[in-house]
Amino acid sequence: MLEITCPHCQLSKLVDPAQLPSDAVRATCPRCKQSFELPKQNTAEETVNNSQEPTATATATATVATATEQPQGTALPPALSVIDALPKAGFWMRVVATLLDGLIVFVLQFVLGTLLALAGFATSSGQAGEVGGLVMLFGYVLGFAYYIFFTGYCGQTPGKMALRIKVIRRDGSEIGYGRAAFREVLCKTISGLLLGIGYLMVAFDDQKQGLHDRMADTYVIKL
Repeated sequence: MLEITCPHCQLSKLVDPAQLPSDAVRATCPRCKQSFELPKQNTAEETVNNSQEPTATATATATVATATEQPQGTALPPALSVIDALPKAGFWMRVVATLLDGLIVFVLQFVLGTLLALAGFATSSGQAGEVGGLVMLFGYVLGFAYYIFFTGYCGQTPGKMALRIKVIRRDGSEIGYGRAAFREVLCKTISGLLLGIGYLMVAFDDQKQGLHDRMADTYVIKL
């Protein structure tokens, strides 16, 4: 395994060298979003070949030099491959995080919904149907706002914070509020309407992506 350490924030990850393209020269840190050069993987082999196979060494050196001289923009695919190689949160880990978030949302809905209902009965004619509908609508809005705010703000709901997992975009950048709303409302609704198959995809996908992750172009990684 190859240990890749970001020189800016010191985030360190073990990556299988076989998963990296042969011309990978730069990577983007998923935490601080800074770009840095990847460590050379074949330094020892090049030293041995230098004394035994001058021709092969010269060819390898020319190849490295060519890759290094490429514009920085061309380093994006290798950076994406590094993100692909990061450890992803599995199905059961995400289930536990979801249960924790569900418990928090339930408590908030119960407490704030009760206060809203009491205020509604105190200030209106006391029609239970209207107050009940208002409380139900408030509960839905509160639940969506909880997931959109935390996911858009830092990629982690309190449940994900407890499990040390995080939602990021496939290029390693933060998800943002707009994409968080798209993922948490529309994409997850579709995953649920398909008899939950969109969620079950996490257990069988190589990159642990559910249907909502694929639609929103996101990963859930381990920290």
